[in-house]
Amino acid sequence: MSILSIAPATPENPYAPLAARSLAGETLSRDEARRVLAAPDDHLSDLLSAAFTVRERRWGRRVKVCVLQNARSGLCPEDCGYCSQSKVSTADIDTYRLMPHDELVQKADDAVARGARRYCMVTSGRGPSERDIDQLCAATRDIKQTHPDLEICVSVGLMDDAAATRLAAAGVGWVNHNLNTSERFYPKICSTHTYADRVATVQAAQRAGLNTCCGGIVGMGEDDEDVLDLGFALRELRVDSLPVNFLIPIGGTPLAERPVTHAARALKALCLMRFLNPEADIRAAGGRERTLGDFQPLALYPANSIFVNGYLTTPGQAAAEAQKMVDSIGFELEAE
Repeated sequence: MSILSIAPATPENPYAPLAARSLAGETLSRDEARRVLAAPDDHLSDLLSAAFTVRERRWGRRVKVCVLQNARSGLCPEDCGYCSQSKVSTADIDTYRLMPHDELVQKADDAVARGARRYCMVTSGRGPSERDIDQLCAATRDIKQTHPDLEICVSVGLMDDAAATRLAAAGVGWVNHNLNTSERFYPKICSTHTYADRVATVQAAQRAGLNTCCGGIVGMGEDDEDVLDLGFALRELRVDSLPVNFLIPIGGTPLAERPVTHAARALKALCLMRFLNPEADIRAAGGRERTLGDFQPLALYPANSIFVNGYLTTPGQAAAEAQKMVDSIGFELEAE
């Protein structure tokens, strides 16, 4: 399959009707969605073409670059099985308290220099303290003075309406809080909080007028029905931004021995999320480098956004390499 051969779907494409229904604002049936994940690997080119038809209508050939900043690392009391920062992890990672104000602002300058359109400050822990919110709000106000068009996102764990309202007033535009998987599978990856807790945080962000960045992780041992549940739940929540992560099996975590997700399955999951959420900013997120390898450019046919320079405690594609990848398929980075 040639990367450069991917184009919008023709009527002969067996997945073109799914693209048409998605673009018309219709919800795919459960069977139609299941068909995406069950597509034979030799149909992948047709499936990507159909997903690209939807992606191109909303986003053209633009690619948004986002940068994560691990603003507080480790020291987390939660037991999420995939995470190197959780209390059950023995992974060898840096641990530190919330970064000082000046460092958070400087990291935003660095992100812009790498071509970032969105800068996300991430804090480990169950949820933010009042002091955390104070510091993140102050940093956001200073960052926006220098970079008024930079999208500011925070990921602070479980959050209530009061915290969300304060963040919105300071100029934060997005809150990241992933559902991660289906409600049914969730207890198998975490016991210290619930799937409902995560949904409540997303809804608190929405009530405060914040955009929501909410997605999941593929490859934790879930089955197709769990991936379908996640996709439909994200559609029902009407999330604005949807990161699709692929498990990075980190030594010292409970999921360290999970096999790496097959590249074809990862691409099918991205296509599914695009069909179910045609207006969302869909991001090929954590683990794309290891999972997709040489097929990384194909992720940009359903997805319109990527992270560069790493994922909290694991490395990722450098910004310059991402630029070359985007150029190689005739796409372009989204500018301010």
